[in-house]
Amino acid sequence: MPATLPLPAQEQDPASYRDRKKLMWLLSVIAPASVVVGPVAYLNGHTHPMWFFASMIAIYLGVPLLDYIMGEDLSNPPEGAVPRLEADGYYRWINYLVVPVLWGSLLFNVVFLATHDLAWYEWLATTVITGSMLGFGLNLSHELGHKKDWIGRKMGLFNSALGGYGHFSIEHNRGHHRHVATPEDPASSKMGESIYRFMFRELPGAYFRAWDLETERLDRVGKSVWSLDNEILQAGLVTALLYGGLIAAFGPKMVPILAIVAFWGAFQLTSANYIEHYGLLRQKKADGRYEHCQPHHSWNSNHIVSNLIVFHLQRHSDHHANPTRSYQSLRNFPELPTLPSGYFGMFLAAYVPPLWFAIMDKRVIQAVGGDANRINFLPAKRAMLMRRFGLTDSATAQASQAAQPALKQA
Repeated sequence: MPATLPLPAQEQDPASYRDRKKLMWLLSVIAPASVVVGPVAYLNGHTHPMWFFASMIAIYLGVPLLDYIMGEDLSNPPEGAVPRLEADGYYRWINYLVVPVLWGSLLFNVVFLATHDLAWYEWLATTVITGSMLGFGLNLSHELGHKKDWIGRKMGLFNSALGGYGHFSIEHNRGHHRHVATPEDPASSKMGESIYRFMFRELPGAYFRAWDLETERLDRVGKSVWSLDNEILQAGLVTALLYGGLIAAFGPKMVPILAIVAFWGAFQLTSANYIEHYGLLRQKKADGRYEHCQPHHSWNSNHIVSNLIVFHLQRHSDHHANPTRSYQSLRNFPELPTLPSGYFGMFLAAYVPPLWFAIMDKRVIQAVGGDANRINFLPAKRAMLMRRFGLTDSATAQASQAAQPALKQA
């Protein structure tokens, strides 16, 4: 059985509380650098093809295995210690240190790919794992983009430009957080929706929503959407300069490298969005507005190894309930919708839709207590899924029960 770390930290004295994972957070700096293992080994005379797959195996198989072995960390920092944790510059500097690691790793790998003749599978493995690192970079942009300070937010914007995804912070902060776990949100997946169908809804939907949100913001202050005050254009210029420079320096062979790397990086973010709110639905109030986002509107995971790599992104329930709380302060809550593995393991399941549905659909039913009105269904699959799981529409059921006495009297 996997281990579970001991008693929640809220039972400790805030003044004496120490983050036991403080040094372990450095894993998030080391992990993205691992994508250069294959090229570095090759340059040092180790030409066995498995070197090019080493990083992929470590991330997509090794991390889920370590999650299983190491188990979950259910501890929380005591609330009295949170102001001290938030003020500790160590955690912010870890975020900042990752930025040059990401940029250096991407430049090293894409230049290596453009200047060496490799077998197709070595080329593809290196391109894909570099894209995986970009997905990690978008997660860093997510952490920085939620910061209140100008430097943190601009660093998040600059970093997202590395993967040509500069609209991310705008869409995520002002769009996804507002509409999360509703049918209107392109970044919230629906029960019965495969990740591949979700991708065709989420990728363009996120971009267009970000553009609309930025247009509205600039219009309120009397500025043109085509001005350099448009943050999407700011990030786009960084991407154009970076990618244009690489193509000019290394020729047309750089084009497919950057295209696949950028796509796979975006798809990793899509994969995270897919698993984070699958099937969960906020309720509409009488005035037509949705209820405030609560921890139970997100899937949570406390698996320790993957959480150390992704800055506690897997404590997604607290993140959506308290978006400005930094990663080191995010909490676990009892009785949350819980994933059976960390994100890297769940990504693999999502890429095989029948496996994903077999694992997650029953968990959705359990998470909502069997109430079909609390499930965000893919409309085309709603009737089929309700039959499969023996669900009834609670509103219809209540109306039917209320009508029974009248029918008997008649």
